[in-house]
Amino acid sequence: MTPSIPTHTQTSVSGKHVREAVAHCVATLSGASSGPWHAAAGQLEWTCWETLEHLADDLLTYALRFGLANPSGVPHVPLRISTDRPQGPANVVFGDKAAGPEGLLTVVEACGGLLATVVDSTTSSVLAPHVFGASDPEGFAAMGVVETLVHTYDIAQGLQRDGAPPEDLSKRVLTRLFPDVTVEESAASTLLWATGRLETPARPRRKDWRWYGAPRGLH
Repeated sequence: MTPSIPTHTQTSVSGKHVREAVAHCVATLSGASSGPWHAAAGQLEWTCWETLEHLADDLLTYALRFGLANPSGVPHVPLRISTDRPQGPANVVFGDKAAGPEGLLTVVEACGGLLATVVDSTTSSVLAPHVFGASDPEGFAAMGVVETLVHTYDIAQGLQRDGAPPEDLSKRVLTRLFPDVTVEESAASTLLWATGRLETPARPRRKDWRWYGAPRGLH
C-alpha cells in the first residue's frame, strides 16, 4: 500500500493523535493500586481491568483491518474470541494478570502504537469495514482515539481519578465522527455526552448513540 501523508490540520486525525490519546490513558491510570481495578468502570458492567483489556482489543483489531491486502474484501479478521466471565467483554486480547495494571497499560500502549503506525502508512483511499459503515485510515484513527478517551474516563471513574479527555483530541474526533453533534460548553464534555457518559440540564443522557466513520465529504 502507498503510504498516506497526514495533513495535520486543525481537524485531521492521524496516528500522532492515537499516540497522544494512549499517552493520556497511561498517564491517567498509571500508579493505581491493584484493588480498585476490580471495581466497575463508571457505569459499565465491566470492571476497570476488563475495560482496559477491551480498549487494547479495540486498538489491535482496528489495526489488523489494514494489515490485509484488500481490507474491504474481508468482513472481519477471523480470530478466536473469548470471555473470562459471561458478563465480561468478548476479546482476542487479555493481559497477564501477573504483570498487574502497569503490564496491561503496556499492552494498550503497544496496541495503540500499532494502530498509529498502520493508519499513517496506509493510503487514504483504502476503506475497511466497521459495524457503523466502512471507513478510511483517518476514520479508524479517530475511532481509536474515541475508544481510548471514553474508556479512560470510564476506568478513571472506577479508580476515583480525573479522566477528563483532552480538549484538542475531543474536538478532532467530534469533527470527524460526530457531525450531528454541536459542541456546548467544552469539546471534552460534549464528547462524553455524545457517547452516553453524562447529561446536562439542556441535553439528557443519550441511550442510543453512534459515530459516522464515512470518509470526509460523504457524511
